[in-house]
Amino acid sequence: MCVVIAAPQVSGQSKGRKKKAGMSATAGESPGEQSLTNIPLPIGHEAKGLVLPDFDGDGRLRGKFEAGTAHRIDQEHVGFQHLKITTYTPQSQPDLQIDMLTSVLDLKTRILSSQERTTIQRSDFNIAGDSVQFDTNSKTGRLSGNVKMVITDKSHLTAKPNTTE
Repeated sequence: MCVVIAAPQVSGQSKGRKKKAGMSATAGESPGEQSLTNIPLPIGHEAKGLVLPDFDGDGRLRGKFEAGTAHRIDQEHVGFQHLKITTYTPQSQPDLQIDMLTSVLDLKTRILSSQERTTIQRSDFNIAGDSVQFDTNSKTGRLSGNVKMVITDKSHLTAKPNTTE
């Protein structure tokens, strides 16, 4: 089963780090800016409470990665514990909430994977699977193993189309 997820391409800053006045939030990457491929974490070190927001070109928040802990495994991999990914609509309303207990991000391919149960929630459904691979470039994910989906708001599925002519 493939699940398409509108998740962020992340660029941002860690908790406690303030932006300087006059700087605008952009999706572009500068040498000192944090992103999914430029996480300022030395090999073997751990950071607690890492937050990586993602802004669009207009400065609106598209998404946010929040990790309980993050650690650099090697030059090409970062491990996360208790990762919560929140995506936002263009109106800045929360859209998807993705919860992963443990996950690993491959910095070359930008694929985030977890071999533990992962849950994806939205206002109208919940879906969970035993493992997940999420491509942060194409914003697609694949849940596998004991996948369960519960649709909580089916009103838009049963609504009759407008037949006025």
